Amino acid sequence: MRVQLAVIVALLAGCAALRPDAGEALQVREIVGAAVRGSSATPEEQRRSVAQARQDYAAVPDDTNRVRLAAMLATLPPPWRDDAQAAALLEPLAAQQDGTPVAQLARMLAVSIAERQKLALELRAAELRTRAAELRVKEADARAEAAERREAASTERAETLHRQVEALKSIERSILEREERRRKSQR
Repeated sequence: MRVQLAVIVALLAGCAALRPDAGEALQVREIVGAAVRGSSATPEEQRRSVAQARQDYAAVPDDTNRVRLAAMLATLPPPWRDDAQAAALLEPLAAQQDGTPVAQLARMLAVSIAERQKLALELRAAELRTRAAELRVKEADARAEAAERREAASTERAETLHRQVEALKSIERSILEREERRRKSQR
């Protein structure tokens, strides 16, 4: 029995020597699985998942719990998403150059968060440009309307002046005709 136990321990030690990051790979698998499950969970389950990840990290602030909390904060939908806090948690690990599975996951999450933040900034900038363009269109429409009103008022004024001129011409003709008749009648 002791021999079998010694053999099993030796085999496990040999496996660990061949794949020293096997335990970390399993942890990464658990982190990814929890994040995927959390994405489709109910809001109450999501709240509990984030709370549990926060408690785990507060109790044991190691790299695995750091990435677990950051993964939850980066992958869950609002109101649980907090890209700023997730990025801050991932920053020390993402900067590491080692190739451990946890560090690789941290780098991947950090890049994903940075890209999402960049896209969010671009979206906000595009929205601002759209609003500015809409305002310029409204202002142009208002200027065009004002110009149309001024043109209509000018046209109306011109028509009024034309009628007044015609009326004055008519009065003048009438006066000239009366004077002509008066001259004829005086002769």
